Amino acid sequence: MKDGSSIHQRVLHYTHKGTDVLYCDFHISSDGYDNVQVEESRQQYGSNLLTGRAKDTVLHRLCRAFINPFTIILFFLAIISFVTDVLLTSNLGRDMTTALLILGMLLLSGIVRFIQEMRSKRVADHLASLLHSSVTVRRDGRWTQISSSELVVGDTVRLCAGDRVPADIRLTTTSDLFVSQSVISGESAILEKGTEILSVGKPQSYGEYRNIVFMGSAVIGGSGEGIVLAVGQDTVYGGFSGAESNRTNRFDQGANSIAWVLIRFMAVLIPVVFIACGLTKGNWFSAFLFALSVAVGLTPEMLPMVVNACLAKGSAAMGKKQTVVKNINAMQGFGSMDILCVDKTGTLTGDEILLEYYMDILGNESGRVLDFAYLNSLYHTGVANHLDTAILKCQTMPKQESHFTQLAVRYSKLDELPFDYERKFVSILVKSGHENLLIVKGNIDEVCARCRYIEYKGKRSRMETDGFSNVHAVVDEMLEDGMKVLAVAYKPMDRDRLSAQDEQDLILLGYLAFFDAPKKTAMDAIQKLKHLHVGIKVLTGDQRDVAVSICRRLGIDSEQVLTGRELDALTDNELPMRMETTTVFAELSPKQKVTIIQTLQANGHTVGFLGDGMNDLPAIVESDVGISVDTAADAVKESADVVLLKKDLNVLEEGILEGRKAFSNMSKYIRITASSNFGNILSIVIASVFLPFFPMTSVQLLLLNLLYDTLCLVLPWDNVDEDACSRPLEWSGRTLGRFMQSFGPISSIFDMLTFVFLFFIFCPLVCGGSYSSLAGTDAQARFIAVFHTGWFLESMWTQVLILHLLRTKKIPLFQSRPSVPVLVVTTLGILCFTVLTFTPIGQLIGLTALPAVYFGFLIIAVFLYLLLMTLVKRWYVKKYHELL
Repeated sequence: MKDGSSIHQRVLHYTHKGTDVLYCDFHISSDGYDNVQVEESRQQYGSNLLTGRAKDTVLHRLCRAFINPFTIILFFLAIISFVTDVLLTSNLGRDMTTALLILGMLLLSGIVRFIQEMRSKRVADHLASLLHSSVTVRRDGRWTQISSSELVVGDTVRLCAGDRVPADIRLTTTSDLFVSQSVISGESAILEKGTEILSVGKPQSYGEYRNIVFMGSAVIGGSGEGIVLAVGQDTVYGGFSGAESNRTNRFDQGANSIAWVLIRFMAVLIPVVFIACGLTKGNWFSAFLFALSVAVGLTPEMLPMVVNACLAKGSAAMGKKQTVVKNINAMQGFGSMDILCVDKTGTLTGDEILLEYYMDILGNESGRVLDFAYLNSLYHTGVANHLDTAILKCQTMPKQESHFTQLAVRYSKLDELPFDYERKFVSILVKSGHENLLIVKGNIDEVCARCRYIEYKGKRSRMETDGFSNVHAVVDEMLEDGMKVLAVAYKPMDRDRLSAQDEQDLILLGYLAFFDAPKKTAMDAIQKLKHLHVGIKVLTGDQRDVAVSICRRLGIDSEQVLTGRELDALTDNELPMRMETTTVFAELSPKQKVTIIQTLQANGHTVGFLGDGMNDLPAIVESDVGISVDTAADAVKESADVVLLKKDLNVLEEGILEGRKAFSNMSKYIRITASSNFGNILSIVIASVFLPFFPMTSVQLLLLNLLYDTLCLVLPWDNVDEDACSRPLEWSGRTLGRFMQSFGPISSIFDMLTFVFLFFIFCPLVCGGSYSSLAGTDAQARFIAVFHTGWFLESMWTQVLILHLLRTKKIPLFQSRPSVPVLVVTTLGILCFTVLTFTPIGQLIGLTALPAVYFGFLIIAVFLYLLLMTLVKRWYVKKYHELL
């Protein structure tokens, strides 16, 4: 019963059936499900987890740690080695050392990554437990709060404004329930839901399922109860989210870009190595094996671990700064973000809005305007907002408690049309005795456009043709002072239900003026973000004058302002340019906020969005880094990548810095390791043409690469220069090839110098003759071992020390100090790798102890190498104005 067609039929079936059939078929009592029924339903219909979350198991992470292209290559090499060295060799010549060593490297690499994966999983699970949305469900005769992941088919659920629908639900009772299904349908329209049985026939769109609310929808207003029909991946949203999760995000795009740079280098170098070794050595099978080891040697095997460690460390650091990073990939977004879009209310201004004035149409204080506004706010069941909260506080005014209590008793609610971003106002129908009144409160222009009359001191008259100019003559000064102004209108009615057609021919009664003071910390935070080269753009639904006034007080450039209507009037050619030059966007709908973000992204920006209202939900989802606060609605928090426990831009500044630190350390590993490996491979290509033997065995090359990469695991804990965090960083492979080509060949120069010294001077001196003169003797094998060891040490020393040189644009150790872990680990690494050549383990892989005189040469060569690399680094920074 879990195939797609049967699930769809189940949902469709119950849209045409009464709720009594639903209760009977799923054996639901008035007490809801008990624990036994919950478990039975979970076994039959599955759990409320989407694919990505359900697959995030220990087994899945174990497979991911050990199964990837690089481990497959290693495993393939081990099999070939086993076949050639054991199965196809006589008993006396059998040697499993190479195969066991490769398998040991594979096992070690997988274990290290698995440990990191499990550490990351524990952090992710902990964050999920903190932030997972809860749902009110009836179990064992009482209403209780549980995690939405625990829902099962057949559960009885209660919904209210601000909730995100946790499953596909057949509604059983509703009270002015309005939802947004934009996450599913892409439409921003607000839909009213009910319990009425649908007529027979298949609905043509999701909007026609009037008695069904789908998982992922947001409850905009009202309340309701219903029975769960489908959960997890079986829901409509589950199918959408599976497709969406496969969509490549900015982090994946950058990672793929880096991977393709490495693949292109492989595609060129590996065939060259194979052909060169095959032609010069005559052993094509050995050449093939060596070419495979080059493939592994060119690629940073520990890249996933280092990246994950950097991101996890950054998110852990943010956790200590009142910020919860739900998606650790968002740390990369923080590092590369160059534009931050913010909603005005609560971000640039305080969370508490004060009702300053309630006035008639001429600006005089009016208790009647306040009374009608109070009734509208009292009976509004939409998502809670600061304006309604400010209005309702009037009941605490001295000597007014009884007045507003009696007002609520005298007027009872009949119906409601909640706020939406097309109409921009709320309509409430109330009843007092035999009189029904429609009370409207909302945007001045939208409300006044529907008014035919005005009322002043109880006298009603027709609105003049220039009524709008009269309205703005009263409110414009308040708007320019940064106040938020709403209009209040009403109309007597003789019906008990509302429709959109009733919101015409209204009587304008007066205005409400609110003051939302700028935050004291906002100006300082904005300046800090400017110093970090993060542009601030304000995206708000408020009136233009209010937005401009607040931005002017905070030092935000408000010369270029666009309203929603002006935005819609722009052509496709004008839109990208205006997005770059405009800082303040006012009177926007949620759909227009998304348009702005998409255009900025198309212009090449990495965009973050900070908001907490339901109107911000589409923009948060669309942005590269969606940021919300812990007081936001569940739907908003669940969609955000980052949740701030304190709504303060200063916290974001710290997040950006942490993101850039993580980003910088990731770049260090990728660029330094890739260029170093490229230099080694280039040296091998050249040496393979001229040397009568391989300059290093495949096992030695793989071991060198693995040991070096293991040392690099400490890089996430490295210090980062302050100037490296001063600008957004680009996560891509665009400049990786340039870096590899600039610095890789420098190491090849000194590799060639080492080859010449070893082959023509040192090895003949140690072994008693040139390579050709020692043919057929054990001394020739000794010659090869000394050569391999000499280059192994030179390559290892230069690779490790170049970490210190290229980790900073400054002079290493003096102007820029590495962290203690990096300094200790790299020092111990050089010592341990050097000592390895004197041990039996080194002998097993073909290394041998070298005389002290070689280390004199090695120190001189490494010093000259670092000196030349310093000069090249200065040239590179001067030409490209960046290093990492």
